[in-house]
Amino acid sequence: MISSETHAPQNGSLYIVATPIGNLEDMSFRAVRILQTVAVIAAEDTRHTGKLLHHFQIKTPQISYHQHNTQTRTPELIKRLQTGQDLALVSDAGMPGISDPGVELVQACIEAGIAVIPIPGANAAIAALVASGLPCDRFCFEGFLPAKGKARQQRLQDLSTESRTIVLYEAPHRLRQTLQDLAEQVGDDRQIVLARELTKRFEEFWQGTLQAAMTHYENNEPKGEFTLVLAGAEVGQTLPSETALRAELQELLAQGWSKSRASRQLAEKHAMSRRQIYQLTLDLE
Repeated sequence: MISSETHAPQNGSLYIVATPIGNLEDMSFRAVRILQTVAVIAAEDTRHTGKLLHHFQIKTPQISYHQHNTQTRTPELIKRLQTGQDLALVSDAGMPGISDPGVELVQACIEAGIAVIPIPGANAAIAALVASGLPCDRFCFEGFLPAKGKARQQRLQDLSTESRTIVLYEAPHRLRQTLQDLAEQVGDDRQIVLARELTKRFEEFWQGTLQAAMTHYENNEPKGEFTLVLAGAEVGQTLPSETALRAELQELLAQGWSKSRASRQLAEKHAMSRRQIYQLTLDLE
C-alpha cells in the first residue's frame, strides 16, 4: 500500500551576497556561483543589478526589495523560502544590511528557522578604514548621521567622547555641513581621512585635520560618495557637560573676561572647539 501522506518541503536558504562597490573585479567566484544557482535575486534596484548580472552572464530572475517595500515584500520572500527556494539578497553596492535594506528580511528568516548564509565581499567602510592609517583594532561604524534636528545633535554629541576610530558615510552635497558639525562637536584639530569613490577610477584619500578638511572642500567641490574615518577622542578625555560649561563661562564673564577670551580659555582647557563654546556665550544672553 502506498501512503498518500505528503511532507512539507525543506526550507530554502537566504544568501546575503556582497557585490562590488565600484570595480567589478571585486566580485567573488562564490558570489557569481550563488547568484547563478538561486531561484530568485532580491535586489535593491533591479535595473542597477541587471547591469551587474548581464556583465557576469547571470540569467537568474530578480524581484525588487528596497526600503519602501520591505513590509510587504518580506512575507512574500519568506513564503518562497518556506517552499524550498534558495534566494539571494543584494544591494546596489557592497554588503546588504550595511546602510542598505536587509535587516528586516534577515530577522524574519531567523524567526522562521530559515538559514541565513553571508557571502562576504567589498565594503566601503572596511576598505576606507584599513587604508586610513588610523587605528583599526577598535572602531565603530555610524553609517549616515541623522539629517538634522535633535537626533543629529545628540548623535554628534555622543561621538565627541568616542575613543574608537569612527567610520561614517556621507553624500557629496552634505559633506561640508557634516565636516563643520563634526568640528564644532569634537574640535577642529581632530584628525580625519576622507575616502572618495573607493575602488573606482577616481579613488582618492585625503588626510588632515577637520579644519584643513573644511578649507580643502570649500575650495574643491565634493564629488562622489564619501567614507569618513575620524580619529577617536584621546583615552581619558572627558568633555564637560553643557551645564558645566555654562557655569564656567558665566564665572569668567562675571570676572570681566570678553566672550572671545573666555571661549578661547575653555577651548584650550577642555580641548574643545572654540566656536562651539563661543556659541554658548551667545545663548547666555
